[in-house]
Parts: sequence; structure tokens; C-alpha cells
Amino acid sequence: MADANTAQQAPQAPSGGGTGQKPTLFIILTIVNMAVVLGIGAMIYLGQKKRAAEPGLDTVLKGEAGTQAEEAQSKDFIGKLVPMETFLVNLAQSRGRKLAKINLEFEVSNDAVKEEIEKVKPKIRDMVIMLISEKSLVEVSSKEGKDKLREEIRTQVNLFLNKGQIKNVFFTEFIFN
Repeated sequence: MADANTAQQAPQAPSGGGTGQKPTLFIILTIVNMAVVLGIGAMIYLGQKKRAAEPGLDTVLKGEAGTQAEEAQSKDFIGKLVPMETFLVNLAQSRGRKLAKINLEFEVSNDAVKEEIEKVKPKIRDMVIMLISEKSLVEVSSKEGKDKLREEIRTQVNLFLNKGQIKNVFFTEFIFN
């Protein structure tokens, strides 16, 4: 019987010696762990690199302060303004029932343009009256219509001027009746 017991125990010894699989599993887990740690490290590194490239609040504030200082030093920041007298004009297609009362001012590039506008003011007033009287209430009642009218006036007035240009046209009053 002793031979039978040893025969039964002999086959069990090789199956119990499965120590060859434990190092393989350990190696695989170690590689996976290292890959995860490297991935997390790469994400942290790239995140820090991206954050360093973005301007900080101090940089933005310094840039804004510099811009404001430049604007304050500029003599023509707002520009020189030339007011025009009030325009009272019948609008197109209204048969005299719709009037537009408009006050406007021109922003000019220099004093020479200011003087030149004073000399040709009757021509400018005539041109502005003609432009406005060609517009209907629908055309000038929207923001886009007013912007288009502003641009047309600026373009046409600049045709009269030789010593400089009008930068902007400002409506200081725009009333329909």
C-alpha cells in the first residue's frame, strides 16, 4: 500500500509546483502598473506645460494698464469734433408726412480739416440733405440703415476734403415725426 500512496502523491507534486505562472503574472502586472504611472505622469506634465503657456492675470492687467496709458497720452483718442447744424428733412415716399430731425458731428483727423469743413459747410449740408431725403422711414429706422447712412455721409463728405479725412460720423439726435 505504501507504493500506491507514493504513486498517488507523485502526480500531485508536479501540479503543486505551479511556481512558473506566478512570476509571469507578477511581470505582467508590473508592466501594466508602470504604463499607468507613465501615462499619469505624462498627463500631469502636459497640463503644467499648457498652464505655463497661458498668460496669467498679472500679465493681462499689465497689458491693459499699458493700453490705457497709451490712449491717455494720445491727443486724438476721441478726436476733434465738428458739429453741424440741425437737419430737418422730409423722408422719401412719405409725401411730406414723415420728417427726420437729425443732428450730427464729424470726427476729423486734424485742425486743417476742421477749417476746411467750415469753408465748404453749405456744400456738405446740401449733400447730407439730399442723401437723407432719398431714404425712406424703413431704410433709416433700423440700426443697419443708420450705419449705412453714416458710412454714405462719411464717404461723400470726404470727397469734398483735401486737407484730411473725416474718421467718423456721429448722430447726436435722430428723431422721426
